[in-house]
Amino acid sequence: MLFPQQIRSQFPILGREVASRPMVYFDNAATSQRPQCVLDMQDDLCRRHNANIHRAVHTLSYEATDFYEKGRIAAQRFVNAASPQEIVLTAGTTSAINMVAQSMVRGGFLKEGDGILLTEAEHHSNIVPWQMACQMCGAHLEVVPVRAGAASANDGAVDMEAYREALRRGVRMVAITHVSNILGAVNPVREMVAEAHAQGIPVLVDGAQGIGHRRVDVQQLDCDFYAFSGHKIYAPTGIGVLYGKREWLEKLPPVMGGGDMVAKVTFEKTTYADIPLKFEAGTANYVAAACLAPALEFASSLAGDRQAALHEKELMAAMDAALGSVSGIFVAAAAATDRIPLYTFTIDGVHPLDAATLLDKMGFEVRSGHMCAEPIVSRIGGGSMLRASLMPYNTVEEVEAFGAALQRVVKMLRQ
Repeated sequence: MLFPQQIRSQFPILGREVASRPMVYFDNAATSQRPQCVLDMQDDLCRRHNANIHRAVHTLSYEATDFYEKGRIAAQRFVNAASPQEIVLTAGTTSAINMVAQSMVRGGFLKEGDGILLTEAEHHSNIVPWQMACQMCGAHLEVVPVRAGAASANDGAVDMEAYREALRRGVRMVAITHVSNILGAVNPVREMVAEAHAQGIPVLVDGAQGIGHRRVDVQQLDCDFYAFSGHKIYAPTGIGVLYGKREWLEKLPPVMGGGDMVAKVTFEKTTYADIPLKFEAGTANYVAAACLAPALEFASSLAGDRQAALHEKELMAAMDAALGSVSGIFVAAAAATDRIPLYTFTIDGVHPLDAATLLDKMGFEVRSGHMCAEPIVSRIGGGSMLRASLMPYNTVEEVEAFGAALQRVVKMLRQ
């Protein structure tokens, strides 16, 4: 496969304009774009196979169910889960993490006085659900610092000694990000899981940013849970995946009740369906779930491609040069030795919102604000930063043009 033009040709949206200029889409950490194979499946499912799943024996329902379950199987294979029964289809990473947090409390696995360990660089979706769990059962958060900011090594690394110490302070659950959506640094998840398991502590990994840039083998990682969203890896919004080890999914109680998650219902008692259906109450977003199959197949075709790996290195080298050409820039975790092409930064004398607004007028779509990771952004970026995040369909030429645009922004805005 040739990079990047043959990749770009499969994404119709990349041909549009913004503010009468060719669009450069650098907000991939928020939502990736969708290739034609995914758009085609969405259209076909809505036009020809629209029906409720798991409910009826008629042809349309059977077809819809088959597409839905093929999406589950695609997810199972993509992360190397032991079986499709270990894949729960959710509304997204946020839904998956909330599901685990609430179920751990309802099942009695978290109780008063227990610690829940997070890192300082977590997304709100891996902070707030655990805060809510603490309010429900009387547990508390243990927060491990990361090396980021002007006063540190700024490599985004988790303080592993602090991590080990925290594990010995009554921690009963670990919830960590695979890759921070601010720092872009890849955490040593396998090592962190092993350290927790040595203390008998289960681990959930937030894979929202990791899934699109790193091969994920949940059996190799040995994590108990791994959560990600389809829209981070070429699929539609509204679909996510929760991998859970069978032993955990079987003993955790469901947190939502309704249709399709039951075996038998009477007014006296309800028994639940087998995993994973006991966690999938109600009518699912079967169209988005089915689209996991072409999206993950597309991602798989890139994951083992040597040209794709070289292209990512070229993109990152170009972005390092582009940002380095602008005076007064601070890049979070600039010294990271293992990172994805995600860059969060501030510019002296320039407010991130003003810069993002001007960049949009030049055709560049970037993110500004706290990126739903307010604690770490408040510490290293004063509460607001800029972020440019890339995928394989981005080009070196786009990155170089971005560097020139940043220089123009600085001249216009810096006082």
